[in-house]
Amino acid sequence: MIRRGALRMLGLVLACAVLSACSTGWFDDDDEVVVEERSAQEIFEDAEALLEDNNPQAAAQTYDELERLYPFSQLAKRATIMSAYSSYEAGNMPAARASAGRYLDLYPSDPDAAYAQYLIALTYYDTIVDVERDQATTKNALQELTEVTLRYPTSDYARDAQLKIDLTNNHLAGKEMTVGRYYLKRGHYIAAVNRFRVVLEQYQTTAHTPEALHRLVEAYLSLGLEDEAVTTAAVLGENFVGSEWYAASFALLTDRDLRPEREPGGFFSDIYRRVFQGKWL
Repeated sequence: MIRRGALRMLGLVLACAVLSACSTGWFDDDDEVVVEERSAQEIFEDAEALLEDNNPQAAAQTYDELERLYPFSQLAKRATIMSAYSSYEAGNMPAARASAGRYLDLYPSDPDAAYAQYLIALTYYDTIVDVERDQATTKNALQELTEVTLRYPTSDYARDAQLKIDLTNNHLAGKEMTVGRYYLKRGHYIAAVNRFRVVLEQYQTTAHTPEALHRLVEAYLSLGLEDEAVTTAAVLGENFVGSEWYAASFALLTDRDLRPEREPGGFFSDIYRRVFQGKWL
């Protein structure tokens, strides 16, 4: 059993500890006062130090604090774009988009505006999910990447944005192919045809074009549309004659005593003229 004297002594020790904590600022709000008394330059340097110490989330918060305290300073402008970058590095994509968007609203003609737009695109591009899932993020990435190339065509970011646009289109085409194969496998041939035609109409320069043509041959034959199957296989053969997809389509047709022949006019002649011959008019 603890004696009363020992309890009294323990109480005194705890009281001293609390007083000491108060004297050293454990329980006060002096930190906020100190921050508000610091100059914009000092706060900016604090944020830079946090970023160098691999603490981007804290850096973003510090840049935001500078912008709040000194909104009309030159450093506030720099802090806004740095907050966007820091949030992006921290994986906080919504915060990165918000800061970059604010920068574009305030400084649309600034040299760093192109980077702000590119950063918004990256927040979507870096979170693209696999083709089995919803592609809303992929479409947002495509829209923002396209915005980079349209608004800032001579910037350092436009070329990389274009490369990412090509990859994004390939991803979206992959989604259409996945859905099309699903319908084809389950005998929903018209729905499958619609999906494969989307690939040819909207994503014809992607790597999915040869397979899309072959899958259309499969779907048309299943629907009994032999003329359409023959024409499609002919377009496939003229442009991807050495591919596995043409070999598969050729085998399907010859099993039915059919030969690939391209008919003049119609959807596939239009696709052939626009995509493979580069004649859009």
